[in-house]
Amino acid sequence: MNTADLGLPVDVPSTALFTDQYELTMLRAALAAGTAGRRSVFEVFTRRLPDGRRYGVVAGTGRVLDAVENFRFDAGVLDFLRERDIVDEETLAWLADYRFSGDIWGYPEGEVYFPGSPIMRVEGSFAECVLLETVILSILNHDSAIAAAASRMASAAGDRPLIEMGARRTHELAAVAAARAAYVGGFATTSDLAAGFRYGIPTVGTSAHAFTLLHDSERDAFRAQVDALGSGTTLLVDTYDVAEAVRTAVEVAGPELGAVRIDSGDLLLVAHRVRQQLDAMGATGTRIVVTSDLDEYAIASLAAAPVDAYGVGTQLVTGSGHPTASMVYKLVARAESDDPKAPLKPVAKKSSGGKTSMGGRKWAARRLDADGYAEAEVVGTGPVPAALADRQLLVELVKGGAVVAREPLEAARDRHAAARANLPLSATQLSRGEPVIPTEYAPEGSGS
Repeated sequence: MNTADLGLPVDVPSTALFTDQYELTMLRAALAAGTAGRRSVFEVFTRRLPDGRRYGVVAGTGRVLDAVENFRFDAGVLDFLRERDIVDEETLAWLADYRFSGDIWGYPEGEVYFPGSPIMRVEGSFAECVLLETVILSILNHDSAIAAAASRMASAAGDRPLIEMGARRTHELAAVAAARAAYVGGFATTSDLAAGFRYGIPTVGTSAHAFTLLHDSERDAFRAQVDALGSGTTLLVDTYDVAEAVRTAVEVAGPELGAVRIDSGDLLLVAHRVRQQLDAMGATGTRIVVTSDLDEYAIASLAAAPVDAYGVGTQLVTGSGHPTASMVYKLVARAESDDPKAPLKPVAKKSSGGKTSMGGRKWAARRLDADGYAEAEVVGTGPVPAALADRQLLVELVKGGAVVAREPLEAARDRHAAARANLPLSATQLSRGEPVIPTEYAPEGSGS
């Protein structure tokens, strides 16, 4: 069963309170002023990538669609707002009937993005769009940060699989979202069963040091595990003495032992010694899995080591030093009246300190070089140039309030692999650098 197709609700009755109070106070004032119904366009984008990162990864889109569907103000939520005197009765009556009825376009999940990319565009009345700001940003900022870290780790790992095992290093619900985002970014499996249940991600896991310490000897622990799980299991060999543990593991499981896991020490040195020992004992097919506070740099440093898989926890679920993608949700266009036919007027914040934005309803396309690799992210507000018409990035996600683009998680994972492969080779470098391709802004009227 692939539960990514089911549109499962979040673990609360409604997503409506996954928001900031000022969304509701703005709604209240706009209703009173008669401007709440003006057709509006909000866009999600980031002004810059995290320092040193060369591309970003869109993740969480599927979760956004679920959140929008479940954005409902039920009786309990309305009572809470009334008791706290957050909004007046007129606003409460409006919220009681809230259903998002607008349109959402966005980069499909797994796609890469750059500074200024209009990652998501939300269109509808000001009232219905403004309420979605916080929940959309909460999901996209978290998931995209995790997916970007996962992508860098997957690049460093090459063909060697990655195991997500960070549930104990973050909030219990964030752990599920992190496992999902990591899978989009290129991880193969997760240790988190909730993520496996909810999103169909393959799950793995065998034993911790506590299991070895429980038994009277390491041999007893290995025997118990092999008896229960078979010789193809993974035995943890660094509780006491690694060399002795490897010898015992092969004696207990035989040369068909599936894998050994190393969770401490000089992983490069220990991995080489363990490989030599396994081969000498005839366990040439036994794999070596390494864990222990890995990040993309540690993984890259083990590229020449006889390692078959990596398990990553803390650094993954914290975005490897960048736990947010710094995305913002800004009003970029709005009508001058409630008339549905009123033309849209570009609007933008003007301020110092790098917080400026570009007004207007935008399109985005990725221009390719002569070899078919990406060479620029092109963003514009006018007609799309004919040369870029088939390279547009935004797809329709919600139409008239109905989700139209839900897809299996595998599709996002495959899309990311293809998108990353379409970038210049320098995208996979871990050294600090600028975005791998520039963002260009097409002038008005460039579509002719």
